[in-house]
Amino acid sequence: MKYLFLTILILATKSIYSQNISGKVESVTPIIQEIKVSLLNTNFKTQTDSLGFYNLENIPRGNYRIMVSSTGFKIINQKISVLENENLNLNFELEEDQNELNEVVVSGTLKPVKRLESAVPVEVYSPTFFKKNPTPSIYDALQNINGVRPQLNCGVCNTGDIHINGLEGPYTLVMIDGMPIVSSLSTVYGLSGIPNSLVERIEIVKGPASSLYGSEAVGGLINIITKNPTNAPTFSADYFTTSYFESNLDLGAKFNVGKKATSIVGVNYFNYDQVIDKDHDNFTDVTLSERISVFNKWSFKRNYNRLFTIAARGMYEDRWGGDVRWEKKYRGGDEIYGESIYTKRAELIGSYQLPFEEKLMLSFSGNVHYQDSRYGTTSYIANQKIGFLQLTWDKKVGRNDLLAGIASRYTYYDDNTPATREAENTWLPGIFVQDEITFSPKSQVLLGMRYDYNSIHGSIFTPRFAYRFKANENTIFRLNAGTGFRVVNLFTEDHAALTGSRDVVIANDLNPEKSVNVNLNYIQKINFGNGTFMGIETTAFYTRFSNKIVTDYETNPNEIIYDNIDGYAISQGISTNVDLNFPSGLKFIVGATVLDNKNVQDKISERPYLTENFTGTWSISYKIQPWDLSLDYTGNVYSPMKLPLLSETDPRSPKSPWYSIQNIQFTYSGWKDFEIYGGVKNLLNFRPKQNNPFLISRTNDPFDKNVQYDSAGKVLVTPDNPYGLTFDTTYVYGQNQTIRGFLGLRYTFR
Repeated sequence: MKYLFLTILILATKSIYSQNISGKVESVTPIIQEIKVSLLNTNFKTQTDSLGFYNLENIPRGNYRIMVSSTGFKIINQKISVLENENLNLNFELEEDQNELNEVVVSGTLKPVKRLESAVPVEVYSPTFFKKNPTPSIYDALQNINGVRPQLNCGVCNTGDIHINGLEGPYTLVMIDGMPIVSSLSTVYGLSGIPNSLVERIEIVKGPASSLYGSEAVGGLINIITKNPTNAPTFSADYFTTSYFESNLDLGAKFNVGKKATSIVGVNYFNYDQVIDKDHDNFTDVTLSERISVFNKWSFKRNYNRLFTIAARGMYEDRWGGDVRWEKKYRGGDEIYGESIYTKRAELIGSYQLPFEEKLMLSFSGNVHYQDSRYGTTSYIANQKIGFLQLTWDKKVGRNDLLAGIASRYTYYDDNTPATREAENTWLPGIFVQDEITFSPKSQVLLGMRYDYNSIHGSIFTPRFAYRFKANENTIFRLNAGTGFRVVNLFTEDHAALTGSRDVVIANDLNPEKSVNVNLNYIQKINFGNGTFMGIETTAFYTRFSNKIVTDYETNPNEIIYDNIDGYAISQGISTNVDLNFPSGLKFIVGATVLDNKNVQDKISERPYLTENFTGTWSISYKIQPWDLSLDYTGNVYSPMKLPLLSETDPRSPKSPWYSIQNIQFTYSGWKDFEIYGGVKNLLNFRPKQNNPFLISRTNDPFDKNVQYDSAGKVLVTPDNPYGLTFDTTYVYGQNQTIRGFLGLRYTFR
């Protein structure tokens, strides 16, 4: 009798736990790694079989959270209820994880590869990242990327460049779809006017990449990759305005032409025409500008899925800054001071896969950039044309993944400055080869070399080495070493050279700048049991420059002397990015970089101007699902930088303060195909004039009519000029816009 009772008790107990959960996990993208299925905070765990089926048995009734996870895919974490005597059948579809560690990248090796599988560290930023702080240009959008800083170089016309790890703009190569069409004269203009709606992603490589990309990729590169027309939305529109009355409009449209051609057209229009002078120096705080840019890209279907894309862009911009009384009738005169810049720019880029069994890709680009400027009475009229042609061969042979190519770049440059007595025509042909050798699933080596011949400087050789070690699925180490070079191009936007009061002196035959770089990269992924994901990426870097071109303004006040440094320059530091995602929808992206940059000449070490020792960035996002409301809090912080003063009696601070630009945005997405967003920029109301009597010196005498000099050319202290200064616009280190609101509307039709 007792055995019968025991049997009944066991059966009754089993019936309480007899509920099962089963189903299938699928994905559009092939799943290579194991798929884990578990009930959080319990011991009920399993894996799918080879067909994707899973089964969890004997689950007590109650409420649970089920988690489905696999490397490279977004984690599924949802609530479920298990009822008594009821089995659940739950099917799931995994989506590729688009966090910063899982994208496909091309900039590191010139071929598509998963970011985690690339031997060269590549940072990737999607349009979602930039939507957290909407800006009218990619130049402005880069301010929230760790180690990258847009630097204004003129307090009047607001031209600037991009610093990577503290290195000046000329050391950064900017590309669109892998083609080097943005350089030298046009860096800031090339980053303006690209419709944000047509940007697929932005890839950033920090450190020399000259073995693949040649000149100007000394400090790093920024590759703006536009959407493939076949994947672009049918129509998109994005408009926002600010309390400064800045207006920015992005339009994008896709259309098919026949059965084999798809095209996208993008238009960007920006307008800001408000004369604002909140620092009361009678000069505009922000440059007024009107810009229109049109972008058109075509994709053609070919046999065997061979690639053929071609794109063109045209841009026109009219910008001015200066005395608040300035009008176009004063352009170039000495009555009212103003800096007026007219810019016309056209670009063409394309890629065509040749019709052979071997993978041969022909890529080309060309651009024409014309600038008509007036800096007070000084005229600067420049014309630049660049043509680029490249043929690459991609082949896998056993463990070797080979890439070889030949390239040629032609540059025409002419301006009306005394330094350019005749137009410059330079050719830069080159040949390169790269081999990625996979010794095991954990170990990979990349070897590369490039030979270029410059028509002025002769032969240039740049080798490259990279090693990647995958300790496990979540831990990766990379070691990279290589050299970089940059050919001479002095006159881009050097305002001191445009004042007209100094003679330009080139002390010697200038040699190309060269660099040697080593960096160590570490990536750690952590998947917590509750569905939280953390990605940590840390890079230690060291770059040593030789032949660096330095500008001497101090030896002779009547001259600007250009010469290669008699010594060397160092850029070294460590950078860390942390990506933290919680199941609740809360997401953190935090970055910090510690820098040590210095020029060493005659055994004297000197920190360059406008170089910070520390920079930090962050982006905190949270979506309130029931309300369809997203919150984004973004910002950056910079340590003090050395600033250029004019004399020992200059009352302005020799260093910038610690400062931070912070922004907050709310986005409502409850309407079909629409998003409305708004917020506040520069929450702390930071202004560069804080703790300074003025930013621009002698705005009351911008033509230096009342400045007196001694016999040596030194400015005299007079009652009218108590600090012994001249008119100067180069004392600038941050944006000069106060706190302001913004409001925008975004529409996307798929």
